[in-house]
Amino acid sequence: METMCPKGTNLKHNYPLYEVKPFSSIREMLYLAAEEAPDTVAYKFKGEGGTVTEVTYSRFRDAVDALGTGMALHGIKNMHVGMIGENCYGWILAYLTTLCGDNVFVPIDRELPVREIINVVHHSDCEALFLTKSYADKLLPFADEMPAIRKYIVFGLTEDELKNLQNDKVVRAEDLIRYGGAALTVGDRSYLDARRGEYELKMLVYTSGTTGVAKGVMLSEHNLVSSVYYGMQISTIYTTGLSVLPYNHTYEAVCDILVSIHKHATLCINENLRSVAENLKLYKPDYIMLVPAFVDNFYKKIWSSAEATGKADGLRKLIKISSRLRKIGIDRRHTFFESVHKVFGGRLIKIVCGGAPIRPELAEFFDAIGITLINGYGITECSPLVSANRDFYNDYHTVGVPLPCVKIGIDSPNENGEGEITVSGDVVMMGYYKNPEATAQVLRDGVFYTGDYGRIGEDGRLTITGRKKNLIVLKNGKNVYPEEIEGYLENIPYIREVVVYALKNEDGDETGLCAEMFLDEQLTKDMSAKERLELMVKEVAKINHDLPSYKRIAKIKLRKTEFEKTTSRKIRRVGLGKDDTDDANV
Repeated sequence: METMCPKGTNLKHNYPLYEVKPFSSIREMLYLAAEEAPDTVAYKFKGEGGTVTEVTYSRFRDAVDALGTGMALHGIKNMHVGMIGENCYGWILAYLTTLCGDNVFVPIDRELPVREIINVVHHSDCEALFLTKSYADKLLPFADEMPAIRKYIVFGLTEDELKNLQNDKVVRAEDLIRYGGAALTVGDRSYLDARRGEYELKMLVYTSGTTGVAKGVMLSEHNLVSSVYYGMQISTIYTTGLSVLPYNHTYEAVCDILVSIHKHATLCINENLRSVAENLKLYKPDYIMLVPAFVDNFYKKIWSSAEATGKADGLRKLIKISSRLRKIGIDRRHTFFESVHKVFGGRLIKIVCGGAPIRPELAEFFDAIGITLINGYGITECSPLVSANRDFYNDYHTVGVPLPCVKIGIDSPNENGEGEITVSGDVVMMGYYKNPEATAQVLRDGVFYTGDYGRIGEDGRLTITGRKKNLIVLKNGKNVYPEEIEGYLENIPYIREVVVYALKNEDGDETGLCAEMFLDEQLTKDMSAKERLELMVKEVAKINHDLPSYKRIAKIKLRKTEFEKTTSRKIRRVGLGKDDTDDANV
């Protein structure tokens, strides 16, 4: 399906786009996979007793058609259909079944409190709801508060458990699949012929931003198809992926689940975060999609393990030797760093990283050991992919080149070419659901104003400098992007989490910078509070030495607890400075 450059090549100039087979709908994409690779395993996951279950593409296509037909026979047609539950095969089956018919899919964040889940169900106008058994146990007691729901479709419910519920709105997903399969054999086409227009609403995604109230992002099938088709022209995947990130997030739902189908790859389902290390060794993926926090955690664990076993100096020396050999065309990375590769299963080629910029030293390290770290930029309102680095044209200081269907602009650039990033093209959302005011604030004449600041280099690659809402404007007129300073501070090994924000005087003017941080408890367990504070003052002073005066940290605060986070593990930049902290001037 795609042409590839030679493995190990890192080109100085961009190269032709990958060839990707066109398709016009998610149903067509799924049928192509089932026809071209019917016996290829689409999904692997642990079943009863931990045994690995495999589902081929032909079997998955048949399950989608059966479930969709069973839903249609139960009157679930042209509705908004929600899904809530842990990552599992049933979640993917519900997702593709909904996308391939005439219903609208509403993925719901499983980490939301019950009250907020009910609010999303109400606001999204859901009339049917898929649930895994564990979430059925949590939500069904509140069924009276969701009167608009006509059917609760539960995965993993036994027949006896269904009888005990005594709720005629509840149906087992397995029964719908059986009913639908039987109907298909006698020619029922109530689901197979059901369609929505490609520019009509197909998926309604509720964002979980670091500030503010979640909004329902309206995405059409054309948006989703464009993200997959044009995204694969920029960056490819290989044969086997480990699926880790929450399925309700568009990055995972589109860039991993949908892309893997069009690539005819095998996606292995990671059941929970505790199982990541085990599943890397079990499934031996050659690619994985993560957010920077995961990559940083891997990086720190590798080095802490090396330090604990006295191998850190040896690892550093081996990296230098490997680098010299690569300069003369000899690549021994997989041999030299075999023990590190075994941590990832031994076959990992590529980590795709999205959600936030990555620190350059992470990309440098993974490249040094023979694993390519690709950074991209996306936002839910853009389905979500906007740009990505390429497999052999990779500059990890940037978030890569825009998709071929996308035009990126910089609104009101300053003297450094930095301004608000704008996006237009086939991936831009339809708007916010039932919220024309919020839509008008960010979407003007088809141009989406992202709220992110950045600049475009002469080579056409995009660099993110910060969030518009986080921008600090000091009293002296200097602009500071806190994310930039946080990136420098994260190089201090003792810091686990850090947020930079403005210090204000009595008039409310932003006069300087404060760094509030949560330290690694293991590395600082033998230190007193005073010793921790003195250590961090010295470490931050070293960082300050190389920064212009207006970017220097004037004060530090050491937190007793971690920062509050969103469900996508991003720090909420609210209520800062209110935690019980020790502080000192730098």
